[in-house]
Amino acid sequence: MLSIEQAYAGVLEPALIEEIIQNAHIKTFREGDIIIDTDQYIRAMPLLLAGAIKVVREDEARGELLLYYLEQGQTCTMSIACCLGNKKSEIRARAEKDTTVAMIPNEQVNDWMAKYPSWRNFIISSYSSRMNEMLQAIDNLAFSNMEERILNYLKAKVNLTNDRILTLTHQDIASDLNTSRVVVSRILKKLENEDKIVLLRNEIRVLI
Repeated sequence: MLSIEQAYAGVLEPALIEEIIQNAHIKTFREGDIIIDTDQYIRAMPLLLAGAIKVVREDEARGELLLYYLEQGQTCTMSIACCLGNKKSEIRARAEKDTTVAMIPNEQVNDWMAKYPSWRNFIISSYSSRMNEMLQAIDNLAFSNMEERILNYLKAKVNLTNDRILTLTHQDIASDLNTSRVVVSRILKKLENEDKIVLLRNEIRVLI
């Protein structure tokens, strides 16, 4: 795990990093733990020090839709909006693997916007990056067929884990892409026949 100084050196001012160290609450989550839940007020914004976070939009009737992943050095745009606006969360953030975050209290999130240019730039940059990722998710949903969506999903997971062998089930993919396991299994078998992946027991080796 990187320290706060290592994770944000060159991005945030030294004085700001010192304030983060003084004010942040370091929390560790196990894989699968919920970090931010739907309909809860967010009292602090997470800065990701280690691990990965999956951010999804949930509908009780229609399941979940993957919005984006967060990696080391990033933060959740949706949590920023809730922190600054004192609104309830409209997303669920879950630890994709064992994860450590520095939780920044809402008061500091707001105060540092005026006090530190690097913090303001970091927040704006985070908004821009997450917005682009959400637009890609919308494009995938609206304009890509399910085979393309599954391929894009697998490639994103490879980039996130830096590993071409992914530990996940067909149901995991179906849940993230809000489709049925039967559809996922059929498409994965087709991709295997095309030598794009290899199906293992609860694992998928990505070849492309």
